[in-house]
This record gives sequence, structure tokens and C-alpha cells, in this order.
Amino acid sequence: MTRHHLTPRPPAKRARRREVRSLTAWLLCLALSPCMAVSAHADDTALEGVIDRHWQWVLEQYPERRLDYGDRSGSALWTDRSPEAFRSRYDDEGRFVNELERIEPATLSADGRVNRAMLLRQLRDNRNEFEDGLHLIALDMRSGPQHWHSMVEYLPMDTEQDLLDWLTRLRALPEQLAQYQALLTEGLDKGRTQAQIVMSRVPAQIQTLLEGNATDSPFFRAFLTLSEHLDASQQNALQDEARRVITEEINPAFAELLAFLEEHYLPGAREPGIVSLPGGKQVYARLAQHFTTTNMTPDEIHEIGLREVARIRSEMEAVIAEVGFEGDITAFNTFLRTDPQFYYDSPEALLEGYQAVSKRLDPGLVKLFGKLPRAPYGVRPIPDEEAPDTTTAYYMRPAIDGSRPGWYYVNLYQPEVRPKFEMEVLSVHESVPGHHLQIALAQELTGLPEFRRNGGFTAFIEGWGLYSERLGYDMGLYTDPYSRYGQLVYDMWRAVRLVVDTGMHYFGWDRQRAIDYFLANAAKTEADIVNEIDRYIGWPGQALAYKIGQLKMLELRGEAEAALGDQFDIRAFHDEMLGAGALPLDVLEERMDAWLTQAVDEAP
Repeated sequence: MTRHHLTPRPPAKRARRREVRSLTAWLLCLALSPCMAVSAHADDTALEGVIDRHWQWVLEQYPERRLDYGDRSGSALWTDRSPEAFRSRYDDEGRFVNELERIEPATLSADGRVNRAMLLRQLRDNRNEFEDGLHLIALDMRSGPQHWHSMVEYLPMDTEQDLLDWLTRLRALPEQLAQYQALLTEGLDKGRTQAQIVMSRVPAQIQTLLEGNATDSPFFRAFLTLSEHLDASQQNALQDEARRVITEEINPAFAELLAFLEEHYLPGAREPGIVSLPGGKQVYARLAQHFTTTNMTPDEIHEIGLREVARIRSEMEAVIAEVGFEGDITAFNTFLRTDPQFYYDSPEALLEGYQAVSKRLDPGLVKLFGKLPRAPYGVRPIPDEEAPDTTTAYYMRPAIDGSRPGWYYVNLYQPEVRPKFEMEVLSVHESVPGHHLQIALAQELTGLPEFRRNGGFTAFIEGWGLYSERLGYDMGLYTDPYSRYGQLVYDMWRAVRLVVDTGMHYFGWDRQRAIDYFLANAAKTEADIVNEIDRYIGWPGQALAYKIGQLKMLELRGEAEAALGDQFDIRAFHDEMLGAGALPLDVLEERMDAWLTQAVDEAP
């Protein structure tokens, strides 16, 4: 039975499973463990054909993804973002849905049934997004073509062909900008617009691209320092062409998009909550289910958030008492936001601090995991052009062919608002045992289709990142009360998300009410909080995934600890949880139920 409650189930239910191991649980164990044998009578040939055709279609439609597999055939191409292309992809996905629906689950192996169900879920969610018109909300302050210069951070730029491919992409960029403008125009006509407060940051981002000479443009960055393997004539030719393309093609196209945004789009953009759009409540309810992979309503999620805020607040107050601070939690948070002892005084020192924290993480992993990924990761600053309008940090996954490591990007803009007491918990979330460990392990799994190895569900990915933050205690982190408070601040941050995201997008809260609620309950700096709130405004529902996923994982761990007692092995539990990629929460629950049933039966 699929459950979406978030409180531990009674241990007695687990104890009864010691006596009788059901056939259903045994089949689930087979279904959700890719390394185990499947029924000899199963025939997955038809399903595998659909999955393979779909993956080839993905690589055709999204050529940027090919490089992850060492295939440079898409390196000169952009994804087609014209309105017609979105309609065509919607139709194609409908045909894949029909093919999958014609395959009877009873004819499949246990693994096949899981693959079919997961791909169907993804395709249906994509089609729902198109039907709701969300593809027309095409860009925001954190994503869109104004940020595409950052691709040079991870694209190979070693050979002349690499640079020629980048030039080809730059020549095609004006067409991409026209496609974005067409989507935004259709969005204005159909009542599907981005929030004005979010879009109000985009003109300044574009204006920055237009300042100075062509060589000052971030799109020219790949040509500043060229390989010594290129002779002087090759280098000059590449640089001359890049200057021409930026001056004559890219900058005029961005100037045209800028004028459109200022003169037409911003005046027609919506209020912060998506509830302000026609049918907005229903759209948000679907987004909540999509991002949490549950059937929870926004009302239920809001109440969970309020309960979590109250619980975490009591733990924070205990730390405040421990350090002997005289004042309430609001005064303590103000103290943390304003006292210079909690901040570095330069971007360089802040980066060194992040690098030092990261070096302390790896030794603690062996106590918690039996299997670790082979792919390395590193720490990098977020590019200067992006830093003012983005979050504290983010993670970029490695190339699946091993040609690029994972990258943990940290925000060095205004170090006076980046507290030291957050650095351990943030690093745990974004690198190891959080995003890098989980994503790199998924990529290295064998026996799974590519859409599961190099993809997944936000509730699992971000839920694991948040769940991992508590593992910092097992790794010897958070040894002083301020770092422990930092861990609680981050847990509170994700609980607050449940309240403010549903508040703005479903219950009609205005932006200032959301900011005030955040300020009242978390010690994050106001600059961070404003960026966070605007992120939630621009990406309705995504912020719900973290806490809902974490609570499910904590529930599953609590049940396993209660059922197995001294026989509970945290390494085996984590290896099983991560052993099938990023799953929907209901599939994860079934997988871990089957594992626990077997573990209880085998326990002495």
C-alpha cells in the first residue's frame, strides 16, 4: 500500500513481519533491487525498445546532453525552444505514453514494471506542464539565455573544433532569443507569465552583457586564453570572429529582447503567487504533487511546514540557552546576522574556508556507506555575473563518461552575508554525502536505463541532500553550538519553504509577508532570504521537495532502526536507499519496505 503519511509506523507492524514473509514483499524485493535476478518468464523486450527509442529521442531533442556521454555531435547545437518545438515534443511524448500503456505490466519482469511506471510518470508530468502552459513561463532571474555564457565553465575548450562549435552556437544565439521572445509573447496572450518581481531583475542582467567592448562580454571568455596548440593565425581568426559575432549579432539580439521585456513583458507580468493566474490554484496543486511525488494537497503540506517550524524552533531555543545568550530567538538571529565574527572579510578567504571544510568531509563517509562513487568533485566560485541574483551554492553533476568531475559552486558575492556557521551544513548538502555522492553513485549504477542513471525525481534528490545534513553529526561535524545552530537553521529553512511556498502560490500571501515569516524563523541573512523568496516565486512548488523527501527518508530510517534494533546497519540501509537511483517517494518506500522485511527475516 502506498502511504504518504510522515510519522513513523508502529514497530509492532514490523515485528509481525518476522513471522510471515508475504509473497508480495518478496516480489517487491525483486522489483526494486536491480542487482537481483528476475523472473525467467518475464519478457521486457517491447518495453526496452520503447525506453531505448525514448532515450535516443531525448538526445536528439536536447543535444546539449550528448556531451555527458562523450558524444560531441551536439556541441554546436541548441535545443529548439520554439513554440512549435514544444508542441511537437508534447505530441511525441503522447505517442510514447500510448506505447507504454499498451504494454501490460503483468507481462513484465519486476524491474520492468518499475521502469515502465517511472517513465510513464515523467512523460505524463511533462505533458501536464505543457497543458498548463508552464513552458510559456520561459525564463527568470536564475535561468535563461542571459546565463548561457556560464556553459564555458564545463564545456571542453581545448581544440580548435571546440572553439568553432562554440562560435556556431553563438551565431545561433539570436535565433534562440527570438524563440524565447515568442514563448513569452504567447504567455502574455494566454495568461501564463512570470512574476514581475522576478523578471524585474532580468533587464539588469542583460544590460551587464551589453556593457563595454566585445572582449568584455562573458560570451568572449572562452577566447581570452587560447590553447598553445593553436598557432597565432588560428588564435587571431577565432578571436576576430568572436568579436564580430558578439558585436554584430548577439548584442543587438539581446538589446531587442531587453526592449521587449521592459516595454511589453514587465507591464503584463503577474503578481508573485501563481494563484494570481487563471486556474492558478489547480496548477499549483499539480506542481505540488509533481515535485513531492505524493498525493498531498497544498493545505496538508502547509500544515506539515507549520509543525516542523515549531519543532525546529524549540531545538534552536535550546542552543540559544546553551550559549548563554540573553534575548529571544529574534535577537539571537539578529546577532548572528550582524556580528563580524561570523563572517569572512573577503571572497578569497571565504573560498578558502569552503575548500577547507570540503577536505574534512571524505574521511567520515566510510562509517555511513559501503559503496562510494568513483567520480571526484571540486569547489568553484559561482561566476560573478550570476552571483548577485542566485542562491548560496549549487551543485553541477559530473559527466557520465567521466570527462568532467562534479562541481560544488559557492557564492562569494558579499562575503559579509555568508556566515561561517552555515558552511559545514551547506557543504554536506551540496557535495558529500549529499548531492555529489548520490548523483555520482546513480550515474555509476549498471543495469538501469539511462533515464534513471542520469535523471531522477526532485523529492528524492533534494530530500537526500537535506537528509544528509543530519549525517554531519555522524561524520564529526557541528562540534560547536553555532555550527549545530547552523544545521538547525538549514533544517528550518526547508521547513519555512513549505509554509511560504504554499502561502504565496496557493493561499495568496504577498511577497513581504513571506519575507517577514522567513526572517522571523531563520537566521539566514536578509539578502539570502530575499533571493530565496524570489527563487520560490519564480519556480512554484520546487521548494516543497526538500523537506517532504527528507521526512520520508527519516521515517524509513526510524522504522528500520526500530525493527532491527542492534542489528541495524546504517551502511547497508544507505546502500539500499541509493542503490536504484533517484526514485519517486512511493517507489522508494516500497523498495525499503522489501529490504526491511528481508533484513528482519534474516536477523538472528
